[in-house]
Parts: sequence; structure tokens; C-alpha cells
Amino acid sequence: MESLHHLIFGLGIALIPQNIVYCFLGVLYGTLTGVLPGFGPSAAIAILVNIPGEAASVVTCLDGYQMAKQGRAGPAIGIAAFGSFIAGIIGVIGLMALGPPLADFALKFGPLEFICLIILGLSMVSLLSTGSTIKALIMAAFGLFLGTIGVDPEYGGFRFTFGLTVLSDGVGLIPAVMGLFGISEILLNVEAGEGASSIVQAKIQNMLPSFKDWMESKWAILRGSLIGFFLGLLPGGGAMLASFVSYTVEKKFSKHPERFGHGAIEGVAGPESANNAAAQSAFIPLLTLGLPSNTVTAILLGALMIHGVIPGPVLISQNPEIFWGVIASMILGNAMLLVLNLPLIPLWVKVLRIPYSYLFPLILLFCVVGVYTIANNPADVIVMLVLGVIGYGLRKLRYEPAPLVLALVLGPLFERSVIQGLKITYGNLWMLFTRPICLGLLFITVLFLFIPYLMKFKQKAVDSGFKE
Repeated sequence: MESLHHLIFGLGIALIPQNIVYCFLGVLYGTLTGVLPGFGPSAAIAILVNIPGEAASVVTCLDGYQMAKQGRAGPAIGIAAFGSFIAGIIGVIGLMALGPPLADFALKFGPLEFICLIILGLSMVSLLSTGSTIKALIMAAFGLFLGTIGVDPEYGGFRFTFGLTVLSDGVGLIPAVMGLFGISEILLNVEAGEGASSIVQAKIQNMLPSFKDWMESKWAILRGSLIGFFLGLLPGGGAMLASFVSYTVEKKFSKHPERFGHGAIEGVAGPESANNAAAQSAFIPLLTLGLPSNTVTAILLGALMIHGVIPGPVLISQNPEIFWGVIASMILGNAMLLVLNLPLIPLWVKVLRIPYSYLFPLILLFCVVGVYTIANNPADVIVMLVLGVIGYGLRKLRYEPAPLVLALVLGPLFERSVIQGLKITYGNLWMLFTRPICLGLLFITVLFLFIPYLMKFKQKAVDSGFKE
């Protein structure tokens, strides 16, 4: 009841006309910038043209794009929107009820725990692939290599730059994602001819998911929301890792894992829910401990401090109007997103009905502008174009880019965690097996690695029993 009282107090602040206008403008601006590749999240565009607006939308492309090719773009977009809304509400409820204790738990994750968490993440790369496991591991190894390019985190020298200035800052995640998915997709579509854009020629309809779609997606939305909520608490975890983990978990739980990568609606519902839930829970360490867990919350931390507000344990008592006002505005913003996004999707789709010979230069322009504006660095554009050509060749050879992206994200985090872990244990990483959280994560890793083989062995035993 106390939380409900506080929420009503927050709604009283969020529903002030001036604040409603600010909330609407924020939602509208986020939607407008989100439809441009490289600027921000856009499940609709990721689904329709297989070009993720941000790194966290990579997993959405895997099945959402296939659903669009099958004429089911409407349900894919609809379940992504509703899943995001439900996950956002679950995230807000979790933020109200579990904020302080969960933030304390997140503080228990030191370098050793992060080593085990990242090992768990890297063990999932083979599950992201719908093709050869060997090819998935090769792509992951390539992603780990790309993550080592640039400045050595320990000694400060350049490595694997081959004397090229454009590689001195390393390979950025967004340029890599836009190149491997966006540019390579453009090249594949141009090669295929104008018929490649036929997936968006048909009217996008039935965006309200059917009863069957809801039945197939309900547990994916719930699991994705919970996964995103907990991973959003961890520095460096966030939406990207949450969406990958959610996709992997859904593939594990599915009775038909072979459908993933070929248009499984759970492969859209789970990651999109995890993405949004992680964005909500990232506010827990920010508001209760003053610890930003990603770039967005770091910017918000600076904005609060500029206005003389110091996030931390005393924020709730000293500035309750800010804490509960933010929570209430999240509920209001999620509702606005749902109401605003679905009607606007046909508008964005009309843009995609332009003949592809005219459309692909515009998409390429958006990719270039989006990547350049991240850091105003022309080198990022060069990296994107080069990786786009490489991605085109790899996809022609049936090497999927998703494992590479996951390894590129986790590789630098893993390296930093290992370096820090070696320092605090004086080179004795066997201490991993003395910490409860580490043991739990390693146990889950072993389960992920061996359960598929145990299931196959069990199935063979059952089949042989039937034959006898």
C-alpha cells in the first residue's frame, strides 16, 4: 500500500500538463529518431528491412525479418509493441518494489562474477545460429578478435591496428552492427534486384496479434521481461545482452527450436520485451546508488547533477518528487509509445514502398549519417562500409553475423574483467570456484552446453526403444 501511495504521488507530478507535454515530446522525438538506422531503437524498421536501428535490435531481425518475408509483418510488429509495453510495466513495478535490494545484489558482482557471466554469454553463441555450429564459433572468434583492435587496456599501446589511424579507437559496436546487417543487407538486395523490396509492398495489416500469437508469445514476453529486468541492473549488461540471452532462452524452451531464425514469433516477443525491461531496470542502480549502468543512464546522471540533484541512497528521502515522478512518467511514456507507434507504422512503411533502386541510397544515407553522428568520427563510417562488404561475403557463404556481434560486445568486457580478476586474486583465478555467484553461473553454463546433447541422447534412446 505504501508503494501505491507513492505511485499516486508520482502520478500527480507526471500528470501536470507541462510534464505531459514534455513526456509526449520525448516519446515523439524518440520515435522519429528511432526509425532512422543508427540513431536509436526501431523494431518496425528492423523487422521490415533487416537493418537494426541499434545493437539491441539485432536479435529482432533474426525472426522478425523472416516473418515479414512470410507476409506476417503485422503480427511481428504488433507483438513487439505489446511485448515492449508489458515489459515496461513489469520493469516499472519491479523498480518500485525491488529497487534497493536488487541494487545491493548488483553490487556483489565484481570482476570474478563478470568473468563467469561473460563465459555464460559466450557459451550461447552456438545457440544463436540456425546453421552450422562450427560456423557460429568461427564468427564468434572473429568477433573476439575485432574486440581486441585498438588500445590495449592494460599497457595503453596500439594493437592489431596495422598502422591504420581509423582503427586506433577500435571497432565500434554500432558501426559494426550497421555494416554487418545494414550495408550487407543493402548489397544482397541490390544483387537480388528490385524484387527484394517486395516484402513491404503488401499492406501491413493485422497488427493486433491473434489468439494463437498471444499463446505462443505469452511466456516469451514474461521470461524476456524478467531476464531484461535483472540483466539491466548490471553495468555493461543492459539491453544488448538481455535481448541475446532472451533469444537463447526461448530457443531452449521451445518445443520446435528449428523454427527460430525462420519466423518464430517468440524470437521477436522475447528479445523485444527483454530490451525494454532492461531499459527500465537500469534506473535502479542510477537512482538508488548513483551508478550508471550504460551510456544513457550516464548522460542522465550528468543531467541530474547539473540541476543539483545527486542520485544515491538519499534521493528517495530528499527528492521523492523526482524518484516517484520518474517512475510515473515511465508508465505514462510506455502508454504513449503503444498508442503512438502502432498508428504511425503504416506511415513509415509507405516510405519503404519506394522502388528499391531509389530506396537503397536513402537507407545507405541514413546508415552513414546515423553512424557518423554517434561520435562525429568519419573513421566509423569507413569501418561500417568495410565490415558491410565483409558481412556481405560472409552471408553469401552462410556465416551468420549475430554470434560475431555478441562476441564483439562481450570480448572487451571479458578482457577487462580477466585483467581486474588477475590483479585482485594475484594471478589465482581458481578463486572463481570459491564464490557462490560464480559457481552458480558456471553451473548454468554447463547446463546450457550439455543439455542439448543429453536431450539428443535421450531422444535416440527413446527412438531405439520404439524400434525394438
